[in-house]
Amino acid sequence: MASLRWWLLCLLLPLSARAQKFPTRDEELFQMQIRDKAFFHDSSVIPDGAEISSFLFRDTPKRYFFVVEEDNTPLSVTVTPCDTPLEWKLSLQELPEEASGEGSGEPEPLERQKQQVTEREGMELFSYKGNDVESFLSSSSPSGLYQLELLSTEKDTHFQVYATTTPESDQPYPELPYDPRVDVTSLGRTTVTLAWKPSPTASLLKQPVQYCVVLNRQHNLKSLCAAEAGLSLDDAFMTAPKPGLDFSPFDFAHFGFPAETSGQGRSLLAKPSPKLGRQASSWPKADVQKICIGNKNIFTVSDLKPDTQYYFDVFVVNSRSNTSTAYVGTFARTKEEAKQKTVELKDGKVTDVFVKRKGAKFLRFAPVSSHQKVTFFVHSCLDAVQVQVRRDGKLLLSQNVEGVRQFLLRGKPKAKYLFRLKGNRKGASMLKILASTRPSKQAFPSLPEDTRIKAFDRLRTCSSATVAWLGTQERNKFCIYKKEVDDHYSEEQKRREQNQCLGPETRKKSEKVLCKYFHSQNLQKAVTTETVQGLQPGRAYLLDVYVIGHGGHSVKYQSKVVKTRKFC
Repeated sequence: MASLRWWLLCLLLPLSARAQKFPTRDEELFQMQIRDKAFFHDSSVIPDGAEISSFLFRDTPKRYFFVVEEDNTPLSVTVTPCDTPLEWKLSLQELPEEASGEGSGEPEPLERQKQQVTEREGMELFSYKGNDVESFLSSSSPSGLYQLELLSTEKDTHFQVYATTTPESDQPYPELPYDPRVDVTSLGRTTVTLAWKPSPTASLLKQPVQYCVVLNRQHNLKSLCAAEAGLSLDDAFMTAPKPGLDFSPFDFAHFGFPAETSGQGRSLLAKPSPKLGRQASSWPKADVQKICIGNKNIFTVSDLKPDTQYYFDVFVVNSRSNTSTAYVGTFARTKEEAKQKTVELKDGKVTDVFVKRKGAKFLRFAPVSSHQKVTFFVHSCLDAVQVQVRRDGKLLLSQNVEGVRQFLLRGKPKAKYLFRLKGNRKGASMLKILASTRPSKQAFPSLPEDTRIKAFDRLRTCSSATVAWLGTQERNKFCIYKKEVDDHYSEEQKRREQNQCLGPETRKKSEKVLCKYFHSQNLQKAVTTETVQGLQPGRAYLLDVYVIGHGGHSVKYQSKVVKTRKFC
């Protein structure tokens, strides 16, 4: 054990010109004199039972060391990434013989021991890559020197680390209730009311806590430091430090270290943590807002934009330790403006229309010239949509439309037409609408009543699949595409792929099989077949057929999944 302590002395070589105590639970365990400022200048020791905050430069790993003094000691290490994913691993360092007590004679020089510990990777205990708050927990760990190595490959970033050898008694982070979800209890055009269950840390343990609400329009956040990293520079909780100095004044004060007060060599990380409280009402450039509301567990967020989706997160903060825990966040879209906008249709121009789930959209067509007939083309990209058309207030038609439909209506001088599109209950709808007073111009291709693709099971081989589809009396261009999918390709995935308005221009060139022209005056013979070659044995493929009209608009047939034979 004496040799192990010598090792720890080597790792704790000082960063200032005064004697310091080893930051462990027993402050009298180690005392030492400063010897070499350059030794292990890029490494630090993690205090037992305190959270530290630090900074990583991109592609520059940082190592932390700490000691477990006795065998069978519980151990917990928690790493909190802030604004970018981290790679980190925890390992038990293999010490040289002099450190393990098996050697003899005088200890080796410090520089040689430094080289030995840095060259030995040690036994890896745990590793993680991502932006979640992740912990390593062991109920019985061997004594020795532990190394925590962190790396950011995306950008310079902040992070937090907490390590303890008494996880049973320590309660560094506030506890969450049995139901940690944040609920939306009220929704308006510019307001959202949130509610959550109180933390047991406040209700049962009677410790002082407060809640901070964070909102943004990007995504939910997993830690409070991730939220603070997204604030503007003035609100940021820390700035980039100088390399080599890792502890904040709070860390040193916690273990009896006097903070460095001289201006020279002081880390920018030594800025105190911000005081929790209501932030300025103006939105930062990063579009993140943090509001701390005391111990209330219901709050109304105001001054929001109508018809806008926001993400809400709630953090319970221990007022004494300044540590925090995230509730399960939520999101909500504020209500639309009460007035419904009407989209103006132009003669002969295709208009893209988006209808929300169970929502409605209004379109208006007012031809500038006299006309005898009006043709309306409606292309429903996803599910069926209810279409109503009124002329000067009189209802002319009301139908459910799926796929491409054409309506020919008798015109009137100076008549005005009003479209009402109503979405279904399954999900949002997308449409392409065209109104024209010149019916002879076909913007969309004609389609058969059945737009399914048929696969011939008996003609399947290990490298090909044969399919057929129906055509019409109009000569159109057909293009077939293939894409490999996994064996568990679900109906939900197929439905997401079923957007008929997405044309072949959205597909990869490697997915194209061929294009050809086809038609037949006899509708009973308007069938074409095609064999797709170059497939792999035992693989599933998604096949799509696009029909392209003279105006350049395309319609996709219903997708078909085929699977080649595994053995031939």
